[in-house]
Amino acid sequence: MSTGGSGPFFQNSFYVGNTFNAILYGVELVLYFQTMQALWRGPKRRRSDKFFMFFSTMLLFCITVYVATQSIIAQEMWVVHPNWPGGAAGYFDEYISAWYETFGSSASILLQLMSDGLLIYRCWTVWCGNWRVIMFPALLWLASFVFGILELYASGSPNANFFAGFAAHIGVAYFSLTIGLNVITTSIICARIISYGRKMNKELGAEFSATYFTAVSIIVESALPYTLFGIAFLVAFGLESEFSVLLLSIYGMFTCVSPQMLILRVAEGRAWTRETGTHQATALAFPAHNTSEFGATNFTSPSDIENGSAIHLGGLSSSEQLGKSVKMEA
Repeated sequence: MSTGGSGPFFQNSFYVGNTFNAILYGVELVLYFQTMQALWRGPKRRRSDKFFMFFSTMLLFCITVYVATQSIIAQEMWVVHPNWPGGAAGYFDEYISAWYETFGSSASILLQLMSDGLLIYRCWTVWCGNWRVIMFPALLWLASFVFGILELYASGSPNANFFAGFAAHIGVAYFSLTIGLNVITTSIICARIISYGRKMNKELGAEFSATYFTAVSIIVESALPYTLFGIAFLVAFGLESEFSVLLLSIYGMFTCVSPQMLILRVAEGRAWTRETGTHQATALAFPAHNTSEFGATNFTSPSDIENGSAIHLGGLSSSEQLGKSVKMEA
């Protein structure tokens, strides 16, 4: 692979990438504080709330380290050492394995492992605790953990370069594993949500599927932006394109932003739980009846399904109608 900072296009891509880092870091800060507010104002703090507070804080810490180290090397090569032999490209090639860059890479890999772990957990949740669904993604996660350590060693060695030589080859293997994991889990989650969404629309109408089966829910629950930018980066990185450094910046930021969006959705009570799929299936087992005869449908809102009360007989004017409705349900 070509030397990391050798071309002007690489320098421009790195600059634009840092700009995207700043923008998406601001987005992450907003999402983080919204998540903390949603978790903190709950009437009763559960263990899961405390976990998501800690997890979100770790995400923010890791992405802060990543953004800071990228900014430091940019400042060093463009502002502090503009007359370095070979220019900015020469400085970048010589100091890309500096200790603070290795620290940033460590934070980035930890962030990726955390995000992938959360995605696997959400896959398990959407599939109602089916362990068989996540066995292969879990194996990929373990493999990416091993290759992540190898990548840190290869890129952090003296005179090493993340974008060239042995470190680049290890990097291709590492990113292939983690992005492959993203593709598989995202596809599994999307398939589950779309399948249930179609059933709910057909049987109960769009009103009852609005909470869990919108385009936004599919994008957030499956961490779709994280996966798509990962694929784009892997293709550019494998083709030895200098454009890969820009895609790496965006992909790195969505490694944090996408799981934070998902955690916010969980904190606000709009995400899938293990019971969601079970309750949807229970609701689909009962046919919908004409509302004109009883004054109301059997299902009042998505929250009824979420809370476990899949059947609700409302608007009955007399005990006779109540008996009639119960008889029909039987």
